[in-house]
Amino acid sequence: MKQAILFAVSLTALSLAGCGKKDQPAPEATTSASAADIGMASPVVSPGQAFANTAAASDRFEIETSKLAETKAASAKVKSFAAQMVKAHTQSTEKLKTTAGSATPAIVPAADLTAAQQQTLSALMTKSGADFDTAYAKAQVDGHQATLDALRSYSASGDVPQLKSFASELVPTVTAHLNMAKGL
Repeated sequence: MKQAILFAVSLTALSLAGCGKKDQPAPEATTSASAADIGMASPVVSPGQAFANTAAASDRFEIETSKLAETKAASAKVKSFAAQMVKAHTQSTEKLKTTAGSATPAIVPAADLTAAQQQTLSALMTKSGADFDTAYAKAQVDGHQATLDALRSYSASGDVPQLKSFASELVPTVTAHLNMAKGL
């Protein structure tokens, strides 16, 4: 049990540290009280759900940043890589949904970007040309490394057999993507 809790906390920390999105409105724009504001605890997410959410957010981040790269990048190499990432991560998303749905009980991945992922995506939107290429390449290396770390961790100690297999099967693909990103 302690290992499962530690794993869930580690995945959450990895998600928050590795990417970034502010997926909630600023406090001044919020009109309703949050659970924390009224003294309620946030719901606990199982390690399997946390992993599925992390994987889904990773895919979404790769797809959104890569679609942006297809239009904003200066380098043909970056544009080609981006097209590969859109295709690969779209396929990964579908496989994740199918795999998570086959778990008992079924898991529905939430693809909400983390605050760090959203921040990176927003920063990329302000760049173009060679500046975009450099920032995109860094985001791809960072994102794929964080994803690889999460996959390895879950494949070693995850709690849902189907998702453990999914994570194990993706390690070589994400490793290849990471190496390609490092070569941009």
